[in-house]
Amino acid sequence: MKPDVFDEMVEKWPSAVVARTDIARFTGGVMSEKYQANIDSQGLGPERVAIGRKIAYPTRSYAAWLRERASK
Repeated sequence: MKPDVFDEMVEKWPSAVVARTDIARFTGGVMSEKYQANIDSQGLGPERVAIGRKIAYPTRSYAAWLRERASK
């Protein structure tokens, strides 16, 4: 499978996780922190990890979740 925009997002991000507060920056403004929180509260969000009071997402899992939601 050739790399796509979601793979590029992961490759360019400087960490293995992305904080929910940085979702807009990670996605280029496509998703917002509040929208992601709403999706998570419905149980429809991607894999996440709580670090203290912060929520973060493994970048590869988050990109895979975005890929599944993307319309072709």
